[in-house]
Amino acid sequence: MKIQEATDRFLEYCELDKNLSERTIKMYAYYLNFFNDWLAQENGKKEIHVENINEDTIRYFRLYLSRNYKNQFKGELKKQTQNYFLVALRSLFRYLIKTKKKVISPEMIELGKRKDRTVKFLKEEELQRLFDAVEGHDEASLRDKAILEVLFSTGLRVSELAALNRDQVNLKTGEFGVIGKGGKARVVFLSTRAIEALKVYMEKRKDPYSPLFLRYSGPTPDKDLTDEKLRLSVRSIQRMINKYRKKANILFKIGPHVLRHSYATDLLSHGADLRSVQEMLGHKNIATTQIYTHVTNVRLKEIHEKFHSGNKKEEDPS
Repeated sequence: MKIQEATDRFLEYCELDKNLSERTIKMYAYYLNFFNDWLAQENGKKEIHVENINEDTIRYFRLYLSRNYKNQFKGELKKQTQNYFLVALRSLFRYLIKTKKKVISPEMIELGKRKDRTVKFLKEEELQRLFDAVEGHDEASLRDKAILEVLFSTGLRVSELAALNRDQVNLKTGEFGVIGKGGKARVVFLSTRAIEALKVYMEKRKDPYSPLFLRYSGPTPDKDLTDEKLRLSVRSIQRMINKYRKKANILFKIGPHVLRHSYATDLLSHGADLRSVQEMLGHKNIATTQIYTHVTNVRLKEIHEKFHSGNKKEEDPS
């Protein structure tokens, strides 16, 4: 089977059988078509069959990504970005093996080791400054206040927050369900402050539109302006947070994901266990949640000091 045909069939499988999101399928398509173009270039534009791709092919591709390829906007690829190409290839070959094709084992495609991630988060005092930076009682200001409170209260990804509709959020119980990455469902919880901020914002609104958070700039409403056109975009939320970050005199750049990290940090530092935080964040693997070592390491040290026999004071023999 030719590599392009295999890629097309794999993408159809992702859409129809795996029910992956449109964004995930687009990313798979980008990484795999990039590999296909490189492969054609390396072989004089000759089409390659998947059965002929071997360990050497993958090694040369990895060397190309690491040494030769430079993105016209961002320069050299980070190790993590290089791994995205390899993850896509792994998924493709897993599919091909499932369809009885004699191809390289996905386990032979090793990912490059990357450095441990460092997590940006806001301390309590910085969070308070960020919340206090939102002033005013107009609809847009009340919306912004509610967005910050909901992000910190729930740990939602910004795409999950932007997609919320009014009828999804139960302000009486303070909890609601969301569908996250990979179609994984989870329940998130609103703090008392987040509930209050949402109530104030909802009471101010007099419109019939479905989105929980509306935009208040851009094209003016008319008969052709649908709910989705009025929905506040992910990019607008990112810009809004950066605006208040500057007002709050927070010197490093932050975005919605920093509030997600701050949410997890807050839970762990106040006694929540890692497994519960994993569920609330919607992480598939506990390893993903273990990036919060800045909190868990402190807790482990406290446990070591409290329970290790070498830390116990010897009794005074007198």
